[in-house]
Amino acid sequence: MSDQVKHECGIALIRLLKPLSYYQETYGTALYGLNKLRLLMQKQRNRGQDGAGVVTIKLNPKPGTRYISRKRRIGRNYLENIFESIFKRFESMKGDPRLQDAKWLKKNKAYTGELLLGHLRYGTHGNNSIETCHPFLRQNNWISRNLVLAGNFNLTNVQELFNELVELGQYPKEVSDTVTVLEKIGHFLDDEVQRLIDWYKPDGYSNEEINEFIFKNLDI
Repeated sequence: MSDQVKHECGIALIRLLKPLSYYQETYGTALYGLNKLRLLMQKQRNRGQDGAGVVTIKLNPKPGTRYISRKRRIGRNYLENIFESIFKRFESMKGDPRLQDAKWLKKNKAYTGELLLGHLRYGTHGNNSIETCHPFLRQNNWISRNLVLAGNFNLTNVQELFNELVELGQYPKEVSDTVTVLEKIGHFLDDEVQRLIDWYKPDGYSNEEINEFIFKNLDI
């Protein structure tokens, strides 16, 4: 290895394999995933001393409901501030029977997704603002074109990759490692989604039906 292994950026990822109701019945709380994410990030606190971020994603959401929730913080006690802010919305419901209703929580409360991602930032390049904290989002009104990214990396050819995006006609919002990687992946994601639309559309499928095919067959 040419580079020394250092404590730089921590990442925690949880994918709940059962519905929230299972965790409510088994562990007494539908917030099992959030509790585990907090623990994983606390254990890695030395891996990020400049800030942190959390994203949760709800699987199989209904149109008209928010399914991606993100919280980022910098400064002192950044990790405590993130989870205090998240859990406060549930603590305010103390005594409310809906707090025990996993289906209601998923439908009506943020941060009740089955996919949870946390990142602790150890700044090696750039400034330490909240805008530099991961996870980064690439949002779109088409659910299959949304993207969330968190990582621990430094690119050596950022400008080259940025120029490729500009040549494609894009207008990236900044020249940085993470935004460049996000938009590069996003470009191929858009291409794959469009390929599947073009594949199924001639067979007379509706856009909603094509969405289901995209969910099952997306391959980037």
